Amino acid sequence: MAKQLEYDLVIVGGGLVGASLATALSGQGLRIAVLEAFALRADNQPSYDDRSIALSWGSSRILNTMGIWSQIDQAGVSAIETIHVSDRGHIGSARMSAHNEGVEALGYVVENRVMGRVFAQSFEQMDDVDLLCPAQVQSVDISDKRARLLAMMDNESLDITAALVVAADGGQSFIRQREGIDTFEANYGQTAIIANISAEQTHDHVAYERFTNTGPLALLPMTKDGGHDRCSLVWTADNAEVDTIMGWDDETFMNKLQQRFGYRMGRITQAGKRNAYPLKLMQVREAIRPRLAIIGNAAHMLHPVAGQGFNLGLRDVAALAQVVVDGHRRGEDIGQMMVLQEYRQWRRNDTARTLLFTDGLVRSFSTDFKPMALVRNLGLLALDTLPFLKKTLTRQAMGLAGKQTRLARGLPL
Repeated sequence: MAKQLEYDLVIVGGGLVGASLATALSGQGLRIAVLEAFALRADNQPSYDDRSIALSWGSSRILNTMGIWSQIDQAGVSAIETIHVSDRGHIGSARMSAHNEGVEALGYVVENRVMGRVFAQSFEQMDDVDLLCPAQVQSVDISDKRARLLAMMDNESLDITAALVVAADGGQSFIRQREGIDTFEANYGQTAIIANISAEQTHDHVAYERFTNTGPLALLPMTKDGGHDRCSLVWTADNAEVDTIMGWDDETFMNKLQQRFGYRMGRITQAGKRNAYPLKLMQVREAIRPRLAIIGNAAHMLHPVAGQGFNLGLRDVAALAQVVVDGHRRGEDIGQMMVLQEYRQWRRNDTARTLLFTDGLVRSFSTDFKPMALVRNLGLLALDTLPFLKKTLTRQAMGLAGKQTRLARGLPL
């Protein structure tokens, strides 16, 4: 016999986005479960691997209102005080600064593992959230009255019912695929090569975005290691180049990187382990259905050019948490479309704007076509000289564009 479990809300996926939603909803009078395929604190949990996250200023406010930013900050973050954008081989460049926006930082860089430790501690402290892991969802059955999940955990069958299922199970979402929800996808033919590097000079809390003919290259300021500044590197390469780049020894890798990035931080002195992640654009055609909401990478995947992936997912979390809590307080069924439609409407513009912005950057800067090169360099010069344009794009990068949730405004749910 399967063990019978009943909740108000079940979150499938306990990575960064799923854990954020559970944390946001804890203490709101809801019975919550998180189904996660990996054990708590497991090193192979993909959300908590060697990569780093660029958290926007808006995301740090959401996390602060949720009550966990102080733990993240204490565990180690590096402020992004300036963003420097340039185009290799051309004169166009632009700078955005926290000082001009009247904030201490445009954003922060934090290692995924740091986030993993903080969320693991958060799960241990939440009495109203059951973390079911490692658990594998076997099937999902959604009807007008209830959602039902069958899962396996520790060789035990679980029969779980809930008013609402939230799919936060990543780009290959089992829930999304099992429910037959269509997606729009575009393959960039590019792969992100990730590594941590050090250089002779301090990063001085500057995030560099360098566009090259094979795609963007980003260096994000990280915390020190052994007294030396580190940067998180995201090198976007054509798929045909990836095996070659991954096969270089460290010295060759650093020399080739130096040629593409230049000497803004002096000579590159050290490079860590490299990992490669294929890139594509993906957007669900239905973010909600009765008793189902899809958030984070399960709903949309972006090119990392502007560092917006997790930030967009966290804004999903803030909006869905507010909609669910408001519906619950009104005594409504939180799985009904009349509740979930508000979430869909709220997120539509922000998601579309962010996808178009990142996709446009990739396509316009990943070409040597001379007329396009001229246009984009004029655009960079305009960005650096027109205050209104710079402020608009800076607020977008900071996660402050459009309608703001209570969590983003520093207000409790």
